[in-house]
Amino acid sequence: MGALLMLLSAAQRPGPEPAVLQYPKNWPAPRYDFSRNPLTREGIELGRRLFYDPVLSRDSTLSCAGCHLSFTAFAHVDHALSHGIQDRIGTRNAPALANLAWAQAFMWDGAIQHLDFQALAPISSPTEMDHSIQKIVEKLNASPRYPALFEAAFGTRKATGERVLKAMAQFELTLISAGSKYDRMMAGTDTFSRQEQNGYAIFQKNCASCHAEPFFTNFSFEKNGLPLDTMLRDYGRMRITQNPADSLRFKVPTLRNIEFSYPYMHDGRFRKLRDVVNHYAQTTALDRPLELSANEKTDLVAFLLTLTDRAFLFNPDFSFPKE
Repeated sequence: MGALLMLLSAAQRPGPEPAVLQYPKNWPAPRYDFSRNPLTREGIELGRRLFYDPVLSRDSTLSCAGCHLSFTAFAHVDHALSHGIQDRIGTRNAPALANLAWAQAFMWDGAIQHLDFQALAPISSPTEMDHSIQKIVEKLNASPRYPALFEAAFGTRKATGERVLKAMAQFELTLISAGSKYDRMMAGTDTFSRQEQNGYAIFQKNCASCHAEPFFTNFSFEKNGLPLDTMLRDYGRMRITQNPADSLRFKVPTLRNIEFSYPYMHDGRFRKLRDVVNHYAQTTALDRPLELSANEKTDLVAFLLTLTDRAFLFNPDFSFPKE
């Protein structure tokens, strides 16, 4: 497990108490309630194997990692919309995954309110994995390998839906990104170039209300100024709340590792950061479009590149598990 073991305190490997995740001292405490799902090495490893196992899909061809690749910030760069089994195409872009212990709502529309249940959405989606947790449990209990992994993680060889979801959440909770140049600058161990510093000032003035530090999201739902796609007809948050005021509001995505998590927006319509910046500079659908010169746009993108955390992207503890 390597560096991942550093995420767990010595007295809590395993144990009934919540494990201590390593994150910067200036960050707030995680919102996730670890008392209901304490992290253990064995639980994390089980969750990691499930995350990478296509057994979670109906025809055993698609894993969670199929749309959330570790080296692209747990997003997918090959297509704008998520793809499912049998070449089915979803309706939204697969978002990047990072710092999930601080989030309280998941999916672009906030349909899921707890990380322990988030995996049920893609598992049950007809356009994604098209499966049921009951059938998955049957597969796992019949597997020659998984009963021993469940016993190590939960003290029983029997897989249940709850244990499957909790193990996956344990792995996902370890996906903490806090090692970018921006983080080093905040810790006083690195410095911005003049261009990056100017971009940071532009960001703080124009973008920080939605993409708030240190997570670079305020975890809320905002309008992005994009017109309704007449093919997808995705009204965002309103689909859940049925409140017309939430029409075309989508969850604010994190900008951490944004260099690697293209294509951008909820429908993946932009492939370059510059395209996103140009959109916000040109849209008339928002109260205040960005008023930036060409040089200022370049400086803003330069700052956004400082949010790349290569130690996170290429952490072997987050990659495909070795036998």
